[in-house]
Amino acid sequence: MQKAAIIIPAIVVAAVIGMSSVFVVDEREKALILQFGQVKQVKSDPGLGFKLPLIQDVVTYDDRILSLSTRPLEVTPLDDRRLVVDAFARWRLVDVVQFREAVGQGGETVAKSRLDSIINAAIREVLGSVPSTTVLSDDRTPLMNQIRDLARREAASLGVDVIDVRLTRTDLPEQNLEATYARMRAEREREAADEIARGNEAAQRVRATADRTRTELTSEAQKQAEIVRGQAEAEANGIYAQSYGQDPTFFAFTRQLDFYRKSLASDTSSLVTQPDSLYFDYDRFLQSIGDAPAAR
Repeated sequence: MQKAAIIIPAIVVAAVIGMSSVFVVDEREKALILQFGQVKQVKSDPGLGFKLPLIQDVVTYDDRILSLSTRPLEVTPLDDRRLVVDAFARWRLVDVVQFREAVGQGGETVAKSRLDSIINAAIREVLGSVPSTTVLSDDRTPLMNQIRDLARREAASLGVDVIDVRLTRTDLPEQNLEATYARMRAEREREAADEIARGNEAAQRVRATADRTRTELTSEAQKQAEIVRGQAEAEANGIYAQSYGQDPTFFAFTRQLDFYRKSLASDTSSLVTQPDSLYFDYDRFLQSIGDAPAAR
C-alpha cells in the first residue's frame, strides 16, 4: 500500500510533466520555444513539438495574411487642400524571432499599433508630395504602390512584410465640403455663362448672315420684277399702238372699258353724276376722245 501510494502520485506527476513537454503547432501558426524569455527554438512546421517542462514556454503567432484598417487621418497635399484619408493594409509575419524581439509580449496588438503608425506616416509622406487632384483621381494605383513600398521598408524591422496598401477613402473635411461645393458651382456657372455667350454670338452671326441673304435675294427679286414689269408694259404699249393703228374705234372701246374698270375698282367706290353725263354716253364718249386715245 505504501508503494502504491508513492507510485501513483509519481505516475501522475510524470504524466503531467510529459504532457507539459508536448505541444502542437497548427498549420496556420508559427511557434517559438522560449527559455527564461529567450528564444531557443523556432518551429514553423505543423505537428507535435517538444520542450523542457517547467523551464521552457511556447508562444504561437498567426502565420496567415492579416488585415489592418488604419485610423482616419488628415493629410495636406501640395496645393494645401486638406483631405481625410483611410487605408486598408494586408501584412504577414515573415521573421518570427525578429517579430518577438520587436514587439515583446504584446504580440499582434503591439504590431498592429506600430504598423498603423508606419502606414500613416507613409501616407502623409507620399500624398504630401502630390496635388489633391492626383489623390482624388480615379487611378491611385501608383500612389498606393509608393505607400506600400515605403511602409514595407519601415516594417521590415518588425519582422513583417506589408503585402498591400489600399486607400479606401479620400474625402474633404466636413468644414471644407460646403466651400468646395460653392466653388464648384461657381465654376460650373461661369462655364455655362461662357457657353451661353458663345451660343448667342454664333446665333447673332447666323441671323446677320440670314438677314443679309434675305436682303440680297429680295433686292434681286425686286430688280427682276421691275425688269419684267417694264418689259411687259413696253410690250403692252406696243400692242396698244398696233391695235390703234388697225382699228381706232375698237381701241377707244377698250380704253373706255379700262376707264370703267379703274374708276370702279374698289368695292366701296361711289360715283355721283348726271344721267346724261359723258360717263354713260358711249357715242359722246367716242366723239369726245376723237384723237385723244393717242394722247391718253
